[in-house]
Amino acid sequence: MPSAVLTQPGPIARHHPLGTSTGALAELRGDWAALVDEAQRTSTFAVELAALSADELPDLLHFLATAPALPFHFISLHAPSKGRRLREKQLVAMLTEVVRSVDAVVVHPDTIDDASRYAALGSALVLENMDARKRGGRTVAELEPYFAALPQAGFCFDVAHVASVDATLAEGERLLDCFGARLRHVHVSSVDEDCHHVALTARDEERFGPLLRRCRDVPWILEAPLREL
Repeated sequence: MPSAVLTQPGPIARHHPLGTSTGALAELRGDWAALVDEAQRTSTFAVELAALSADELPDLLHFLATAPALPFHFISLHAPSKGRRLREKQLVAMLTEVVRSVDAVVVHPDTIDDASRYAALGSALVLENMDARKRGGRTVAELEPYFAALPQAGFCFDVAHVASVDATLAEGERLLDCFGARLRHVHVSSVDEDCHHVALTARDEERFGPLLRRCRDVPWILEAPLREL
């Protein structure tokens, strides 16, 4: 039976390639085999394996090292953005172990202390624009120094983060103007007043349309369901 996500009538559900982030499947957190099985219900094209908390990363790396080949054409790994107790050098070393197993490693720029350490990830490194809660990495001006220090890095465009920073979405146009050549994939959702990812609203699906039409050739990763079902 097809996923309920894919039965939704809007244009985002019809996008190919489409995938989901395991970070949206909180009830299965920690069970990587079950998370992969559930992610396939959205799409077998793309997936983002999200170790959002540092204590999730070792088990994810073990899973990737020991599991059979995953049934996705595009796999990204979202590096920890909270609960970090590892030294940055140790974290980068762990992430470097899996760059041959995934297509992208998404890192929040506001978690980077020494950008030069992340050069070891090469073109697998992907930097994401941040939401309004953060003190950096939100705009073109704030992201430019990271990309200057990491010229091989790609870009993950989070459209809901843009909306939290600039309700007009003009900053989204500027981000794509400046970093569109680096674009590797897109995060799609809505966000609530506290900038937490929530189900995409019909209003947001419509207003995000012009930005997303500029991103047709890369995977769109759902960070929450398209609708509350």
